[in-house]
Amino acid sequence: MITEYVSMTEEEPDGAAIARAGDILKRGGLVAFPTETVYGLGGDALNPESARKIYAAKGRPSDNPLIVHICRPEAAERIAERIPEAYHILAERFWPGPLTMILPKSRLVPPETTGGLDTVAIRFPRNRIALALIEAGGGYVAAPSANRSGRPSPTLARYCREDLDGLVDMIIDGGQVDIGVESSIIDLSGETPTILRPGFVTKEMLEDALGSVALDRTILGGSSGERPRAPGMKYRHYAPRGELSIVEGAAAEVIRYINERTAEAAGHGLRTGVICTDETRDRYRADSVKSAGTRTEERMVARELFRILREFDDEGVQLIFSEAFADDGIGMAVMNRLMKAAGHRVIDLT
Repeated sequence: MITEYVSMTEEEPDGAAIARAGDILKRGGLVAFPTETVYGLGGDALNPESARKIYAAKGRPSDNPLIVHICRPEAAERIAERIPEAYHILAERFWPGPLTMILPKSRLVPPETTGGLDTVAIRFPRNRIALALIEAGGGYVAAPSANRSGRPSPTLARYCREDLDGLVDMIIDGGQVDIGVESSIIDLSGETPTILRPGFVTKEMLEDALGSVALDRTILGGSSGERPRAPGMKYRHYAPRGELSIVEGAAAEVIRYINERTAEAAGHGLRTGVICTDETRDRYRADSVKSAGTRTEERMVARELFRILREFDDEGVQLIFSEAFADDGIGMAVMNRLMKAAGHRVIDLT
């Protein structure tokens, strides 16, 4: 397959290219496209063959459900069997935006799209290229992140091309994404709204809208081994090629430990990398030291994380150490992604 590659901006979408992309989706093909969170790999959510193609292109386990992207809130009425009041409250406050809601699915949604579950994950993104594509493609686009399964999610189109060239029909380059981590996911199919994946819409923001919400126990812990109820719950995700470890503890002890380990690794001929912040960047001695920003701007840390992991791959880094981050607010999303990327390998110096 020859992958068509087109570039555009949110300010000036290419209407002709989006129309071609919409036709591809309607014919059962695949299109990688930007959203405000990460790049998505889109297929017709109501076509089981499209879902199978997404799983094949990504090398993704077929029990890992896909998110259905819509371009207007009322579109959920066709694909959800029941819509609770909490849906309307959250849609009014956070849509369009980086929030996915899980509802009981209607018969219209094939089991291939939902990983065999009787629920469907729904998101209304705010990126204008994404919205135009969804409209052109029929209004229901299933789209996980546009990368090979397990790899860091792409925040730039060139990483979609690196993973998926020749496997998808089109890649739309809309520049660097705004947020940099996937959407928050909240399950509204049961009695208690439950966060299954943290993101830019934080626990505190959801509690402000709904009152009490629950946190799934696997968010910062390991996999439960059960069938995943949402993307990213069961399998190792976001992983660089090098071995990644998270180091927790007082700043001075973390810096000392990482510098000792990277010096030791260098003595064995390994290329090393460190993920840190502006406050500590100058104190590390690894081959590649990358700051995700300042700790006072957690949103910037989230935006830079996947790019940094991809750059380590570009540089051939074999051993990576990361400072730990706060596990509240958007920091919970950062730590969730880091823990998954590290396979929950944590060095605790406290």
